[in-house]
Amino acid sequence: MRSLLGVSGAAVLVLLSGPAAYAAEADQDFTIKDPRITESSGLAASRAHPGVYWTHNDQDAPLIYGIDSRTGETVATLTMKGVGTPRDMEAISVGPDGDIYVGDIGDNRDGTWDHVWIYRFPEPRQLKDQTVTAKQYDVKYADGPRNAEALMVHPKTGRVYIASKNENTGGLYAGPERLSTAGTNVFRRVDDVPWVTDGAFSPDGGRLVLRGYFSAKEYAWKDGRLGDDGESVGAPFQGQAESVTYTRDGSALMFGSEGEGSRVVRVETDRPKPSESGGAPAPAPTPSADAQAPGTETDRGNFTVGVFVLAAATALVIGGKRLLRRG
Repeated sequence: MRSLLGVSGAAVLVLLSGPAAYAAEADQDFTIKDPRITESSGLAASRAHPGVYWTHNDQDAPLIYGIDSRTGETVATLTMKGVGTPRDMEAISVGPDGDIYVGDIGDNRDGTWDHVWIYRFPEPRQLKDQTVTAKQYDVKYADGPRNAEALMVHPKTGRVYIASKNENTGGLYAGPERLSTAGTNVFRRVDDVPWVTDGAFSPDGGRLVLRGYFSAKEYAWKDGRLGDDGESVGAPFQGQAESVTYTRDGSALMFGSEGEGSRVVRVETDRPKPSESGGAPAPAPTPSADAQAPGTETDRGNFTVGVFVLAAATALVIGGKRLLRRG
């Protein structure tokens, strides 16, 4: 009888708690373990693969890395083709179309380059090392060249925004409604911002977080501009504070920094999740069957199987007890 209980209990534990435990471990503090990533300069939560974060070095190599937040290990290295040699990649974001946008927008000489670039490609459905074909967009600012490290794609409209980096007052710039590869995309100043090293929109599009080296603020987003003066979100102290993104469900912020073996730190937003406030997270692309992630139909199937296993085990135990009593 004890053997029967042990076997049935173990089966139920594996089938029921496995996917839930796997999902629960995601989106927590983690350390980037890949020795190739020494200058993680941007961070974006995957829409297709829960718990995975895309990042890149502040470098001239067209490489994007997918990091599993459960382990800190690299689960995909993407090599962009169809673009020139990057100059200073500083930011990354995932749009509502499921595309990854990379901002080659840094200019440490504050105006040496009369144009910068944005790269864009579909987020892969499978997590593996692969080459991806990217589009390249030429970008200029309406009021002249400048240095920038933050690129944000609005999760509802798909419009791209850039925040410039300045010791006094930087600018928030809006791109055209749709980017074009046919000509230059002119970004126009729509607001003032403080010193910014990265930024991100919340999944519901109602908030924008901007971080600097020592602090971060979360702003209401209204009519394509900052809707208030912002509230501090308690950014952690990090040696080279370079990146920030919301978790996929918007319940927390993930703050990253440069350096080998850098740490990504989770900070709660102290706001209800979109599902609790009447909204809903932006829909994510459906992964292919061979790359299905936890929380999908596969897990619900496992849950159903687990319920039947539990019911069968319970019936066997009850039946066994009755036989013992009769004996």
